[in-house]
Parts: sequence; structure tokens; C-alpha cells
Amino acid sequence: MWVPHYSDLAQPVYLMIADALEQDIGNGRLAPGDRLPTLKDLAESLHVTPGTIGRAYDEAAKRGLVVGEVGRGTFVLQQRPAPTPTAFSRPAPLKHESGQIDLSIIKPNDAHMADWLRGAITELAASPDLDQVLDYVTDGGHATHKQAGATWIQRWLPEARAQQVVLTSGAQHGLLVAISSLSKSDDVILCESLCYPGIISLAHSMGRRLRGVAMDEHGLMPEALRAACLEHRPSLLVCVTTHQNPTNSVMPHARREAIAQIAREFDLFIVDDDIYGFLEPAPDYKPLAAYAPERSVYLTSLSKSVLPALRIGYLYAPPQTLSRLSSMVRSSVWMPSPLMAQLASNLINSGMAEQLVRVQQEEAAARQVMAQEILGRYKVRSQPNSFHIWLELPEPWTSDEFANLARNNGVTVVSGSQFLPERSPASCGVRIALMTPSRAELSFALTKLASLLDSSEPRLFY
Repeated sequence: MWVPHYSDLAQPVYLMIADALEQDIGNGRLAPGDRLPTLKDLAESLHVTPGTIGRAYDEAAKRGLVVGEVGRGTFVLQQRPAPTPTAFSRPAPLKHESGQIDLSIIKPNDAHMADWLRGAITELAASPDLDQVLDYVTDGGHATHKQAGATWIQRWLPEARAQQVVLTSGAQHGLLVAISSLSKSDDVILCESLCYPGIISLAHSMGRRLRGVAMDEHGLMPEALRAACLEHRPSLLVCVTTHQNPTNSVMPHARREAIAQIAREFDLFIVDDDIYGFLEPAPDYKPLAAYAPERSVYLTSLSKSVLPALRIGYLYAPPQTLSRLSSMVRSSVWMPSPLMAQLASNLINSGMAEQLVRVQQEEAAARQVMAQEILGRYKVRSQPNSFHIWLELPEPWTSDEFANLARNNGVTVVSGSQFLPERSPASCGVRIALMTPSRAELSFALTKLASLLDSSEPRLFY
């Protein structure tokens, strides 16, 4: 097994491994086509985490030294000389630089993703599976794709069966399918008093009446849910119980159980929007749908955990709802892309999706530490490995005022007013996503935000 030799302790370990790999390829110790050790094997040999090895292989892939192939491993590439410029060559176009550091979108950090995806696409192109995913698909998707979705969901719902999986074109489409299928025009839908803006836009566009339910630091409050059920007689509750967007709350198990009981009492259906559940340790974690499986549609996807462009979502639903959900999928998009579903299935079945999740968890944990170091003197609501934080602003700041000021100073965050499902007093917080920029850019942006908060005369910054 190849083991790197390095001594420059001034560098991060993953860079030392990548440098050693480059040196060993250059001196012939490693030849084109050689298979590198698995993340686990090399991590155990060097006494580091598999995530560190993953970052090292990612760095090597960026340098054109290796390529990862899903299900096979990571291999040394043939090194090619730099191309000689010709009269017909032209420089690559310059990217437009807006000057903004965007902390507005919650998504995985893509520095680790491109090379893994390149290998997955290469393998799919050479696979006999390619032929079956180039045509229309009936019945909501191939059985193998549903089985892969069930495998993914079994991390949180161990009894999940492929027959109860409905494929969607991402989580937002999954929300559209669930809300359309389980409620009708002019129905009242409940959500948290601060909720994901996508729920707000969907509900309004479909003629549903959205009502917010009061929250505390642990998420939606059962007593407030009961009062809302008595007042509005809603048909549906859409709830994010884990790493809630935007407040980052994680609902305790006892509260999940209480909400499930209230749903039974009032014949209320639940959409358990669990796209951030992957950030919680699986053995200790039970989604809301586990407490009321007969009246819950569980929603997850790969776009937050693996790659935003991987627009495949999975609904796991009780049998009596499956025909309605599948019919709405056909009405809205006819079918999720079978090509995309096959790619997602390959990532899941090979274990690569699980590896990518661990890389993202480690990266998020490092960024949360950075955020606490820079903004910790303010009231920040976070989780140890969440992709975002919720910053509660000190007086006299308002959400819109601070978000506008931040943007004028080169940092984009999301005002708390964007998360209000009803007309209500303005929120006094902003959501800050941590995963998009490089660590250096993130540190710079957070320091800039802290300086704005510290200013006694913020108007001077406009």
C-alpha cells in the first residue's frame, strides 16, 4: 500500500499528503493506473480521519494527478505536458467579479465535489445501466432507483421499503408534490413562525393559507400547535425539526412525540422536511415521521448533502397517499430525470454518498468553529456541524437594515423578514450560510459583519 512520506509540518496534513503524492508520481514511485489506498485504509495508517484523506485526494485531483471512480477507487492519471499555444488558441474568458461574498445560500461546499462527480459520470457513461435510463419511465421511476432511495432513507427510518418511495426532481419539487397532493385550495397549512421561504412561495402560489406556529429555541412548540389546530382546523403541517431553517433548532425527541400525538388528535397530516437530517449522528436520530408514520410524508434529497446540481429527492409516504403523490409527479414534471436518478443511485449504492456526507460534516464543523470565534460574543444560534447560523441582532438593528448594510459592504446575508409566513412584527435576525466561499473568504466576510455590528455609527458605512 502506498504511504506518503512528508515532513513540512507547517502545512495542513491534507496538503502534505497531496504534495507527497505529486512528488511520488514525478519520481516514478507511483505509475499511471496505480490504485491508491482507500480513505479508510490510508487514514488508519497515518492516524488521521478519512475526511483528511478525502481532502488530500480532492487536492490531487484538482492538480490533475488522480481521478476517483465510483465503486472502484482513486487512480493515478497519465501526466500530460502542458499544451503548446497555437494561433487558434484563445485565453479563457475572465469571470465576472461582483465583489460580493455570498453567504445567502445553504449548500454543500463544492471544493470537494467536482472531481468525485467527474468520476461518477465517467463510470455511468461506461456502464450497461446507461441504456435503461435514456427513455421515459412509468410508475414514478425504476424500481432500482426507488430501492436506492429506500437505502438512503433507511439511515433514519430503518424499516423503509422501496415500494413506498416516490422520486421527485429535488426537495423543492417534493414539497410542491406533497402540498398539492395532501391539501386543496384555500386550506390552512401550518409551518414554523420563521420558515424556509420556499414553503411560503409554494403555499401562496397554490392558493393555500399559510399560518405560522410559535417557536422557542427547540423549534415549534406543541402547545402553540394545539392552539393553531383549534383555531384554524388545518389540513397539513410542514415542519423542519432538525437544523431548522433559519433558526438552527433541533427538536428534542419528547417534543416530536408530542407533535405526532397532536397530529393524530386533529387528523393533521405532516410533511417532515428532513433535508438537513444527515447532519445529525444517525444512531441517535429519529425523524418526526418515525413517531407518526401513518400520517407523515418524509422528504429528503441529495442536493444539500452531496451536490446542489443532483436534483433528486425522495418522498417516503404511507400507502394510502402513494397514488396521489405519484400522480402529482406526473402532472408537474412527468418524471424525474432517470439519468440523474441513476447517478444518485450509483453514489448511494457504492457508499460514495456516505463518504461525501462525512467530508461535508467535517468541513461544516470547522466553519462553525470559525463563526463562533468571530461572532461568538453575539447571540448566535448554531449546531456543531450545521451549514448555517442564525444571528440575532442587538438593538437597534433590524433585519432588513443590517442585511442591506452588509450587502453594501460586500457580504450577502438573508434578512429575517424573508422567513415570515404572515404579516407580523419584523424579525431581528439574519441567516448566514457558511459553506459557499473558501475558508479565507468566510473568515474575511464574518470579520466584516462583526465590524458592522461593533460600529456605534452604522450609518457611516452606507
